[in-house]
Amino acid sequence: MAADPFKDEDSRVLTSEAFEFVLRNELKRALRSQNFLTLLVVDATTHAVNGERVELAREVARLVSREVRETDLLSQSDDGQLSVVLLDADLPNSMRVLDRLLTRFEHYEFATRTGIAVGAACCPTHGCDAESLRRAAATRVVHPRRESRGNTSNA
Repeated sequence: MAADPFKDEDSRVLTSEAFEFVLRNELKRALRSQNFLTLLVVDATTHAVNGERVELAREVARLVSREVRETDLLSQSDDGQLSVVLLDADLPNSMRVLDRLLTRFEHYEFATRTGIAVGAACCPTHGCDAESLRRAAATRVVHPRRESRGNTSNA
């Protein structure tokens, strides 16, 4: 594991290695103690501004980190997809968190139009290991891609 587990300290985004390590341990703990754990996968696509792609992954991570508990886990893949693990949260309670996230996305003015889709999977309901949860979250899109408004002066 890397010496510094955080990719982006101000939004609590873990490196992929640190995230995988903690996720595996939390899945084991959830199964042992018969708790729920929910994986949200936030996929934000950006549109080109003046022919240049705008990087919004850090902005999205910052917004998400404000809406989840400090104990919840966040990680960002190289392609900008954000994974969020909501500890001790079943799917109905996670949907309330998701509603808050979507409200925040809808009222936030991104630099450009942004399409956001969110998938969710719950342990043990949809899988008991990291890979099965990822597959389930990718196929169980609970919030289809929807355009959020952006700063129209840049578009």
